[in-house]
Amino acid sequence: MTLSALIARHVQQHWRPYAASALMLVSIAVLTVWIPRQVGQVVDGLAAGRLGAAALLRQLALLAGAGLAIYLLRVGWRLALFGSAYRLGLALRQRLYDQMTRQGPAFFHRQRTGDLMALATNDIDTIEQAAGEALLAAFDGSLTLALVLAMMTLGVDWRLGLAALLPFPFMALAFWRISQRVHSAWADSLARFSALNQQVQDQLAGMRTLRAMGLAPQSRRQFAELAGAAGESAYQTQRWEAMYEPAVGLSLGAATVIALGMGAWLVQRDEISIGMLTSFTMYLGQLIWPMFAAGWVLSLLERGRAAWARLQPVLDAPDGLVDQGREAVPPGPSLHWQGLDFRYPGTEVAALAGIELHLAPGRTLGIVGPTGAGKSTLLRLLLRQYEPDRGQVLLGGIPAPRLALDALRRTLAWVPQEPFLFSASVAENIALASPDASRAQIAAAAELAAVHEDILRLPQGYDTLVGERGVTLSGGQRQRVAIARALLAEAPVLLLDDALSAVDSGTETQILAHWRELRERHPERSLVVVSHRLSAVREADEIIVLRGGRIVERGTHEALLAQDGWYASQWRYQQLEASLDAE
Repeated sequence: MTLSALIARHVQQHWRPYAASALMLVSIAVLTVWIPRQVGQVVDGLAAGRLGAAALLRQLALLAGAGLAIYLLRVGWRLALFGSAYRLGLALRQRLYDQMTRQGPAFFHRQRTGDLMALATNDIDTIEQAAGEALLAAFDGSLTLALVLAMMTLGVDWRLGLAALLPFPFMALAFWRISQRVHSAWADSLARFSALNQQVQDQLAGMRTLRAMGLAPQSRRQFAELAGAAGESAYQTQRWEAMYEPAVGLSLGAATVIALGMGAWLVQRDEISIGMLTSFTMYLGQLIWPMFAAGWVLSLLERGRAAWARLQPVLDAPDGLVDQGREAVPPGPSLHWQGLDFRYPGTEVAALAGIELHLAPGRTLGIVGPTGAGKSTLLRLLLRQYEPDRGQVLLGGIPAPRLALDALRRTLAWVPQEPFLFSASVAENIALASPDASRAQIAAAAELAAVHEDILRLPQGYDTLVGERGVTLSGGQRQRVAIARALLAEAPVLLLDDALSAVDSGTETQILAHWRELRERHPERSLVVVSHRLSAVREADEIIVLRGGRIVERGTHEALLAQDGWYASQWRYQQLEASLDAE
């Protein structure tokens, strides 16, 4: 869809405010061209001595009334038209947000956060202007131009009107050349603004790391370079847009010289009156707005086209996760990874191969293995962040694609390796998935996650703001708050993706004891634990060892120790390490 088609569809959907604006603009244009003609008649009446004081006052009152009506009508069309343009911006932002919520990780690997933020702000603002100011200026300028030219040629003298139009073809050629430059300059400006936006986002998110590594001066230089490039690009855009005004000024100046020269000759020959020449000169002055409007419209449309060229591919990107399922998840579902093969997009190495795995309701599965073995990938396929290349994932015997996404996500409570906390209070972060939870329920979940005492030591307890991304909490506290959030959701299946990596062994033991208590109260709830620390999966009903995307060992803790493979050697190493730390 082109920008013109987008605007046309929006106008069709919201035709009433646009029609009201058009009606008011027509009234303004009629009053605008009536004023010079009326002034010309007043001048001729005064010159001929036909206009008395009372009649002159009436004429002046009419002119003043016309000016007041123009003012009120201009306020009216702005309220009507710009309100509709803002609705287009709102619709585009909502569409962009909905599009992002339907995408999987692959989409966000391609799209940078700074680019998406720039699209939601700068680019959509530019499209708003194209649907509002550009449309207004195009209609108002075209209407005023047509009426003024009609009054110049038909109402005054057609020869004078045609002569005054001689410079305008050259102005049209200049406008065409300038608009091409504006389009490329504005596209470059938007791209550089996105790069600057991304740099700011990255540096703010990593400010503590930059300071710790002494990279703050380097980051300032990078920011200065990007800011300078963005400023220079914006300057070039404004420079080309500024070329419209000289083109209009030169054309109108030439038209005025031609009109005055020829008009004086016609007055001398008594073919037109002085009042008619006065009206014609005023009409020439009224051509300034249509000419400036033409330049402004071209500038806004080229800006809008450049912005739409950046926004449209994101809006039209296919959904990373197709939600066509309609079935509900059975209560207390079993989990089954059936013959799974998977490669990440753009890679040749298999992340998972030949995975056969079953977890009965109420059981605990431990997943261990070296870094890059495919542990987190196994959970991502269960969460439908990616689709397997071969095989399928089943919940309660139903293939995951047949389940409604909302139902699937309500069934699974996931704590990722890097938990995300919002810039809100601790209580609000824990109750994210259960906003109606009472403070007692929130505290109970925090106790299960062994973070309750830590929260009470914070300045405002559960009402303490954690800062952006939970910056005011330690890594272990962030993980435990995320665990409390998952526990409060009371989903049938809890997925912990190395969620205890930042806590000490004593806290880990406390959390595991709380989980045993929780399982006794809710025996139907299943647990999947991914961990590098084998003590976290020791009591699991089944433990699998992944290496190179394949299951190489499986069994209980005792059975794996008896196999004397990777698990057994890693267990001995971690036990030795723990004993050395204790000393």
